[in-house]
Amino acid sequence: MQVIIGTKIGMTQIIGSDGIVTPVTILHADPSTVTQIKTVASDGYNAVQLGYGQGKNLSKSVSGHVKAAGVTPKVLREFRTKETPELKIGDKISVENFKLGDKVTVTGISKGKGFAGTVKRWNFNESRNTHGFKGNIRRVGSIGSMYPQKVFKGKRMPGRMGHDQVTVKNLVVAYIDTDRNLIGLKGAVPGPKKGIVTVEGEA
Repeated sequence: MQVIIGTKIGMTQIIGSDGIVTPVTILHADPSTVTQIKTVASDGYNAVQLGYGQGKNLSKSVSGHVKAAGVTPKVLREFRTKETPELKIGDKISVENFKLGDKVTVTGISKGKGFAGTVKRWNFNESRNTHGFKGNIRRVGSIGSMYPQKVFKGKRMPGRMGHDQVTVKNLVVAYIDTDRNLIGLKGAVPGPKKGIVTVEGEA
């Protein structure tokens, strides 16, 4: 099963034997532990739940849930499967399931940018700064309409920017180090350094 949970370390470059430089994002992915198996018969769909990391101060409900697996994970993630998983609780999944050239889908939380105006958040143009304009060239301007007399939902306005779940597809595995549990993906991966991401192989 080609799935793994990892921590983003950062970006670097790999120089191939042909001299081509490839930008890669390095993830540290310690083996994840199977904490729950879901099937169509019992839950209505097939899925595998994995635990990653070493958690602290787990709640009683979570502690009881993962007791059978014998771990105290920091993160729990669920991955759906087409067929009934041939795994059992307590099994380990590591980067050894991937090989160079595999295409994967990566999901993470993008960097939070805080409160941002429309120029930064939505790439709006600034107002002109001539002919007696008052000087606030980054304000939103009119947001209403003549009919109907309301502001439509989804109007692009100032607000929180970033810190959203982002999925990137068709990334290629360019580097694997099974001894240090490292995996390198060609290109950029969403999220800051030390951010948690999930990696799924594409069927």
